[in-house]
Amino acid sequence: MSLKFFTNREVAEKVRRIELPFNAYGLDPYGVSQDYLAVFYSLLLPLYRDYFTVRTHGIENIPAQGRAMVVGNHSGGLPVDGAMVLASLFAEMDPPRLAQGMVEKFAQSLPFLSHWFSRVGQFAGLPEHAERLLNDDRLLMVFPEGVRGVGKLFKDRYKLERFGTGFIRLALATNTPVIPMAFIGGEEALPTAFHLKKMAKLIGVPYIPVPPYLLPLPMPVHCEIYYGEPMYFSGNGNEEDRVINGYVEQVKERISELIEQGRVERRSVFGGLRPKPRIDNDAVRFDP
Repeated sequence: MSLKFFTNREVAEKVRRIELPFNAYGLDPYGVSQDYLAVFYSLLLPLYRDYFTVRTHGIENIPAQGRAMVVGNHSGGLPVDGAMVLASLFAEMDPPRLAQGMVEKFAQSLPFLSHWFSRVGQFAGLPEHAERLLNDDRLLMVFPEGVRGVGKLFKDRYKLERFGTGFIRLALATNTPVIPMAFIGGEEALPTAFHLKKMAKLIGVPYIPVPPYLLPLPMPVHCEIYYGEPMYFSGNGNEEDRVINGYVEQVKERISELIEQGRVERRSVFGGLRPKPRIDNDAVRFDP
């Protein structure tokens, strides 16, 4: 079946406005595909708009062009946060921007998914991949908590786990601004009560989240995304650990502040204000 069957026409037209060096076949030098992106966003936008009713704040802090690193909290058992961040940068920016994330290495071994990840710009989380993307002035999406964050239990909701330090060394080495981000709602979308660790080990994944209602599918909770002002740090990436750790703590503190702001300002867990319409047609409708 053709990919066009799953593609919203207006979404596909907006994909073509993403400022990446696509060739005549709709591929960029990394193998990112316009056709796959069109399907990807056609599926994501109804979730963004109607299922999770996402409201985005601070989109003006995302540069229209040039390298930048969006760094945020990770949560929710399944990576709802990453998917909705990708959707927000597409839906709320014109021209849109593609955020490229560093996928956990185990995901690259999963049939079908690994191919799709690469076609929509999400690559294995290797430092050399991230450095090359930033040197090409791409927008990078980073979750320094890694699987520690997305695998946390509901009782530990909105508590930040330990941050890795590699993102700061990378930002310094490539002279990249860090844009702190908070995602509100992932904790409630899939409230993890416990993990099926033995089964997870058998299929080669870090964990299998189990919510109180047993079926590991996210609920339609209202989510919010907060993008803070860019943070700039001086150095070349070879600084002593104490300097790097100090920078990491500054970013972590700012994300904590955005999380608290979001939790205070969030009006309800289920339902919320409908985001400003961006795209409107029969397949993906955004009514005022």
